[in-house]
Amino acid sequence: MYDIADTDEEGALRLRRIAQLCERYGHRVQKSVFECRLSPTRVARMTGEFQDVIDPKRDSVIVYRFAGTINEARECLGRPPAREVGQPWIM
Repeated sequence: MYDIADTDEEGALRLRRIAQLCERYGHRVQKSVFECRLSPTRVARMTGEFQDVIDPKRDSVIVYRFAGTINEARECLGRPPAREVGQPWIM
């Protein structure tokens, strides 16, 4: 999950870059929420890439880690998700 301060041109660029990074690693489930299945090495690489892009004084990226399967960790209410993935990391 991410929250990028995009009220100026630089922020809009950071927002696009973070969204593109997230799309490389996982599947979008909401506007700024992605589900990913990643090895510890790929998580480290992804978080390093995030740190290279964000402005730490204005932006935030939160990575949630779940030990079980997505079906054990997630409860969906309303419209079902477009696709199912197994054992994700949620960003």
